[in-house]
Amino acid sequence: MDNDFQTRTFEYRPCAEQRGGTQRPDAVHPVAVIGAGPVGLATAIDLAQQGVPVVLLDEDCTLSTGSRAICFAKRTLDIFDRLGCAERLMDKGVRWQVGKVFFDRELVYSFDLLPETGHHRPAFINLQQYYLEGFLVERAAELDGLELRWKHRVGALAPRADHVALTVETPDGPYEMRARYVVVADGARSPVRRMMGLESKGRTFRDRFLIADVRMAAAFPSERWFWFDPPFNRNQSVLLHRQPDNVWRIDFQLGWDADPDVEKQPERVIPRIKALLGDDVEFALEWVSVYTFSCQRMDKFRHGRVLFAGDAAHRVSPFGARGANSGVQDADNLAWKLRLVLDGTAPEALLDTYASEREAAADENILNSSRSTDFITPKTPASRTFRDGVLRLARHHGFARQLVNSGRLSVPAVLTASPLNTPDAAPFAGAMVPGAPCSDAPAGDGWLLRHVGGDFTVMVFGDERGLRPEALTALAGIDTQGVPLRVLCVVPRASAPTSLSPDAVVVEDTEGLIARRYDGQPGTCYLLRPDQHVCARWRDVDAAGIEAALRRALCREAPLPAAATSGQTDVAPDAAVAAQLLTDPHLDRPDDVYEALIDMHRDLTDAQSQSANAHLILLLANHIGNGAVLREAMALARRATVDASTERAAADAIAALPVTPVAA
Repeated sequence: MDNDFQTRTFEYRPCAEQRGGTQRPDAVHPVAVIGAGPVGLATAIDLAQQGVPVVLLDEDCTLSTGSRAICFAKRTLDIFDRLGCAERLMDKGVRWQVGKVFFDRELVYSFDLLPETGHHRPAFINLQQYYLEGFLVERAAELDGLELRWKHRVGALAPRADHVALTVETPDGPYEMRARYVVVADGARSPVRRMMGLESKGRTFRDRFLIADVRMAAAFPSERWFWFDPPFNRNQSVLLHRQPDNVWRIDFQLGWDADPDVEKQPERVIPRIKALLGDDVEFALEWVSVYTFSCQRMDKFRHGRVLFAGDAAHRVSPFGARGANSGVQDADNLAWKLRLVLDGTAPEALLDTYASEREAAADENILNSSRSTDFITPKTPASRTFRDGVLRLARHHGFARQLVNSGRLSVPAVLTASPLNTPDAAPFAGAMVPGAPCSDAPAGDGWLLRHVGGDFTVMVFGDERGLRPEALTALAGIDTQGVPLRVLCVVPRASAPTSLSPDAVVVEDTEGLIARRYDGQPGTCYLLRPDQHVCARWRDVDAAGIEAALRRALCREAPLPAAATSGQTDVAPDAAVAAQLLTDPHLDRPDDVYEALIDMHRDLTDAQSQSANAHLILLLANHIGNGAVLREAMALARRATVDASTERAAADAIAALPVTPVAA
């Protein structure tokens, strides 16, 4: 198939509702998905793979233009593995896991996003969005039960008691269709959201960035490079990423006052690129755009039978690659819940957990994205002083590198507050708490995640002989109440187990990483969701516990109190100890300390003194370590400053006292 996805168009075809006679007037589709971008395509593919017929509607007949979303994280690749298209992405994409941060001309530090081995997929790949969409369209075409309708624009939408009525406009005129549920993934400007009188709320940042896709043969490694205040874009920032086809993505911060139309002109773009690359580097512009960004979300992602996903539901700044990655996780969360509600296995309340889980994930992404943007684009002299102080200290001090924020890169949401979780009844170590996405690891001649997902899975750890007799008895006694439930048995390498569940899939823990990452001891048992998230775990196979956890994960049983479902049992012992700010005399040789503070500023300009104070505060903050103590100290310092200013203003406003002359 021709992979020139930027120029490819897709044929409009009339559908059954338009042709007449092939579709009953009262026929209702199980699901309609609006928007054939990455999120809409992922949702439709997931549903079709699970046997749910789905209609995917898109108002256009082309794929995206320009690189747009390019960074796809390991969790997203794991999801695309399950959807049957990850290999196409991997074959085309540029793998990377190392990032470098520069301040002015100097390298501040580098970081590795996946320093440990034993993972099937890399930390990230870079791939232009039109390639991703093209590969997803190819995958969609391979599936029965998925009808992709190009140039079918939803013009009206009316929720009913048992379905949603849609008016769809086409080149041949409008038609009516019905669906039991509608997934809206039609982008940040979402016509359907406006149609329903809904809105996204949040914060729009007053800054502009130029994106330039540049084709060139360059010697830069496949890494993420971010510059703060470089000489080739003074007082601003620059981001560089490698993409396939010798195309490089360069983002230049412009500032809010920049004119977007002017800055997109080649005579403005080319000098910027030459300043970065040098005059002797040959390159060609592929695509140029200027963007602003917002961090926003809808109040609710579910509105009856209409569910919003991706940018239609939430938006973030591009720093951290949290947009498309979180949208694909929306699809991953929603599809299995729709399937189980549609087939009667679960009540509609299960769809409420899509909203609550993904709203919480959106809040986390918005928080991280907003903080990244505030660090990258400081809005006050004080914030600029602290930002630059962090970067200077980061060259030599590890603690400051934790504070550098060139974009907190996308990580999957850990759904610790989910009502679908069951709390631990025994201590566990590691990150695989209830609500966490499953970690991959080598399993036999393949990978663990290939064996989980799609249905609920009970994963049980055995020893060299297999499973204990009591574990076999418990597994055989589980009443799944009609819910498909797989059994996965993990055994040590080179073992010859004799005692196994007859319907179990057996995998060898070839490098011991499954047991290490899941704290898996012989008898340990996990219940895993269809979207590869942990929902419960035990130290022994507990049939009654598994049945209760399964009911809870299907919303057939009331959720446990939120405080009980945190799942984290390895809290540091001193985490609950409250520290207190010392304000009583505590200085050793106070006069020496005061003199040293004054002496620190000797011969410094005002700007240098402010910078020195910022460095001192950052160093002492790290030494103190306790956030509560720091916030108390900050509050006292701010209060003292404000009070002093108020008192001084009040004193200046007092009129001079009248003086009566003394008679001679």
